[in-house]
Amino acid sequence: MTTKKILGEERRNLILGWLKTASTPLTGNELAEKTGVSRQVIVQDISILKARNYPLIATAQGYMYIKPTSEEQTVKQVIACQHSPEETEEELLLLVDNRVTIRDVMIEHPIYGDLTGSLMLNNRNDVKIFIEKMRNTKAALLSELTEGVHLHTIEADRMEHIEAAIEALKHRGFLLN
Repeated sequence: MTTKKILGEERRNLILGWLKTASTPLTGNELAEKTGVSRQVIVQDISILKARNYPLIATAQGYMYIKPTSEEQTVKQVIACQHSPEETEEELLLLVDNRVTIRDVMIEHPIYGDLTGSLMLNNRNDVKIFIEKMRNTKAALLSELTEGVHLHTIEADRMEHIEAAIEALKHRGFLLN
């Protein structure tokens, strides 16, 4: 069931409001259905909102508004890893199982420089969705461009969680020293 087509600025304001209040990512198809436009129009709206400096990201689960957090509430760290594409799911599960959020993946590309992909993976279900989408789309991982070498920005509410996640990666041989 589609709603009446909502035009331009009104639609972008609605999308922004929905994303700000959503507790889970919203897909382009969901937003298109709610506004009566195509998914491609939503992609364009998101690009316009990003260009206006709204903190929006696209993840495998959908679009998210990144709410500002107090530096006191979370601890962040960038880690360097290396593994094969087949070991990606294991790496991601090691991290989320230690109560760490995987914010992104970054590589250093020889032509484009630093490339970053938003992940925002918090739990096993997020990892499952990410892996399924990767398999269904046959998309290559960024780390495949760098022989498996990549960085992750990880965050947690306590440093102990980050330390436990790093120890698990080190034990498995995924962490670069």
